[in-house]
Amino acid sequence: QRSRSRHHLGQDSDARPGCGRLVLRARLHRFEDPRSGVSRGDQAGAAVRDRRFRHRLTRFAASVPAMSDSFTPQDLIRWSEALAGIARTGLGFTQSLYEQERFEEVLAVAADMRVAAGSTYDPDDLVHEWMKSVGVGVPGYQTPKVAVGAIVQNEADEILLVQRSDSGVWLYPTGWADIGYSPAEVAVKEVSEETGIDCDVLQLLAVYDGLQRRFTSVPLYSLVFHCRATGGSLQAHPLETSDVGWFSLDDLPQMAVGADLWGPLARHAFSGAAVDVHFDHPRTPVWQGDHLVVDLTDES
Repeated sequence: QRSRSRHHLGQDSDARPGCGRLVLRARLHRFEDPRSGVSRGDQAGAAVRDRRFRHRLTRFAASVPAMSDSFTPQDLIRWSEALAGIARTGLGFTQSLYEQERFEEVLAVAADMRVAAGSTYDPDDLVHEWMKSVGVGVPGYQTPKVAVGAIVQNEADEILLVQRSDSGVWLYPTGWADIGYSPAEVAVKEVSEETGIDCDVLQLLAVYDGLQRRFTSVPLYSLVFHCRATGGSLQAHPLETSDVGWFSLDDLPQMAVGADLWGPLARHAFSGAAVDVHFDHPRTPVWQGDHLVVDLTDES
């Protein structure tokens, strides 16, 4: 019988023993006897949880299309991140050694999926990094990160763009949401810090799921605001941006990333017409591969 997991949820998540051996290299069809390592009084409950666990995995597997062109590496990333999030949340809410091992096995499968999608990381390293974010109870509940962006308009109906220092691409000012700020306050702060421009927030334009929109491999929601410049002068952030500038929507930089997504939205907002908040509609079923194409100018 292989050794049991030695996690104790009362310990700091970064210092949990056994992290180096977390990848059990198990597969979904391999389950231990749920009675192993479980007190007699918990055997019945563990058996029920085991059956439910099998059922959930079977249902998930049935919803995934056959290996073909019906899904992409980005779909694998989304499924991998979803499983990793479920497993880490489960580890944060259970004190059962049996359930901890089940969640560890899910993490191992999620890591294999991520590698199959093209990740250059070793599966063991992926699991180790995921385990660093495991908390206890509500603080450990895994949720997407939140990014806030600002589509800023000036009097000439030009859009404010920044060139990212890390990638060289051009995009509207955007950054992670900061604790203590409202989303609109984050938008104003990011514009000022990245460009030197002061602005007022006019309205929320869009809420995007980064994984569904396929512009990120990190689980995140992106909130995009329409803003109007009120003052300041162009000044690139010394660390985050290499250049800033105002651009006509008809003459964007060559490396303007995602312009097919936010360009029509900005054009519609700059025209002064009423703009409904855009969002990603529910998929049916959620876990099948999707090739999302949405006309952002369609207000129907």
